[in-house]
Amino acid sequence: MIIGKIIVWLIIGILAGTAAGRLVTFRKEGFGRLANIALGVVGAIVGGYLFGLLNINLGLGELKITFEDLIAAFVGSLLCIIVVWFVRRIRGQRTKSVK
Repeated sequence: MIIGKIIVWLIIGILAGTAAGRLVTFRKEGFGRLANIALGVVGAIVGGYLFGLLNINLGLGELKITFEDLIAAFVGSLLCIIVVWFVRRIRGQRTKSVK
């Protein structure tokens, strides 16, 4: 992987994580700066892999930072939020059943 592509994924991840955090929490700060960045970077990796695996090409054209990369990172960020939400919910149900 080229270092330039990693930098692009970081930039896209920051943008997508902030957008996903704001969408989910309905707050300007989302989950907080560091959490938004981490969420976005992980989301960019997950979304990029998922779009590549499913051969999704939105045909939005090539830029240094493509819209397709941004959308993939945003979708990946939302998927990460959903997974964390389900894990917390399952853990909460286990804790209630133990009591």
